[in-house]
Amino acid sequence: MAQLEQQQAQQQTPRRPKGAMNSLATNFFHLRNPYTIAWWSFTYPGFGHISMGSYIIGFLLFFWEMLTNYMAKVNLAIMYTFTGRFDMAKEIVNNRWLLFYAPVFIYAVWDSYRLALQLNQLAILADRNKQTVQPVSVSFMEVNVLDKRSPWFAVVWSLLAPGLGHLYTHRIPTGFFLLVWWIAIAYYSSLLQSIQFTALGLFEEAKAVVDPTWLLFLPSVYGFATYDAYVNTIEYNRLFEKEQAAFIKQKYQKPSFKMPTKVGAEVYITASFEHSIILELVISELEQKGISEDQICAIPMNEPQKERKLLDTIHRADGLSMFDVATALGTIFMLFGVMWGFMWTWGPIAWGLIGLFAGGAIGLVFKYIYYKLYARKEPPIGKRTEVVVIVACQKTEAEMVERVLSGHLALSVGRKE
Repeated sequence: MAQLEQQQAQQQTPRRPKGAMNSLATNFFHLRNPYTIAWWSFTYPGFGHISMGSYIIGFLLFFWEMLTNYMAKVNLAIMYTFTGRFDMAKEIVNNRWLLFYAPVFIYAVWDSYRLALQLNQLAILADRNKQTVQPVSVSFMEVNVLDKRSPWFAVVWSLLAPGLGHLYTHRIPTGFFLLVWWIAIAYYSSLLQSIQFTALGLFEEAKAVVDPTWLLFLPSVYGFATYDAYVNTIEYNRLFEKEQAAFIKQKYQKPSFKMPTKVGAEVYITASFEHSIILELVISELEQKGISEDQICAIPMNEPQKERKLLDTIHRADGLSMFDVATALGTIFMLFGVMWGFMWTWGPIAWGLIGLFAGGAIGLVFKYIYYKLYARKEPPIGKRTEVVVIVACQKTEAEMVERVLSGHLALSVGRKE
């Protein structure tokens, strides 16, 4: 009996699943640029693996980087090197720990690139097999609901404190990990005290109080946190749309539904919607009011080809297109701003922030110009119909159906009698 139940469970479980959802996180396969993943491993070993949901390996590599970097004085050596103090860089570095640092650093970059290629293949197979994930997970500890969120809220929260953007998207392992380490790095680097002195114009005090060994960890942490929170929000929104589209195709495209004709129905009500949980609420309310599944047809619309835009939103996104170069350059410029800020008047905090926003702006402008030159012509601006719902009903039910559709944010409602 137990063997039979096991065989049935194996038959129900997809061989190439899209991912899995539990109360702590939604971990799933989606296409990634392997060079971008390798870049984040280069900025801080472990980040590439964490971004792909390989938490155990990612956390181990992160701890190794933190330990060996601190013991080998790598951050101080980098700062002295890029500020022209080469003798001090040679003197400060600990060669015994540096020799431990190099091979693991190279492995992190190589393995994250390899893993990204492998997971991309699994993502393609899952999409070809039309696999999705369960949209809700409830346990005694936490509730995780697949829903659409704003990618820019995730960015803002990540800039305020790395990890908050991931908590917003319910990627709790990454969010908790980043938040704890941001607190530790901010504390040991005296970041907040230095920010206070900088805001008061006491730039010399801001330089004196800060610890550069710990402070130089922050550009990588900030850059990765904002990038990963943004990308995950975009991909969660896409996953929500795919799961909802699969659901309505299965349940509300019955063969028994007769497309607009006088047979069996007196009135046909048509409404257009964007993908959101409200769409399921309106359909369930219609069913509660006596409209059966056979009277409802929901048709997800194919996304038209369009130009990649500078800013993604909750309802329109093209993924990594505009934000990858911006976060990479923001991280680099922030790092150099912090290092050179110890030698310049305004100090490391002010120049680090200037570098962050300058690098991000340059990255956005670069991508904007690139897509203006090479991308397709963009479609008209405005809300886009993503799902069309057709309801076959009697004349006595038509007013109720229209009221329900209009009351749930339908983009438009029409009637054919």
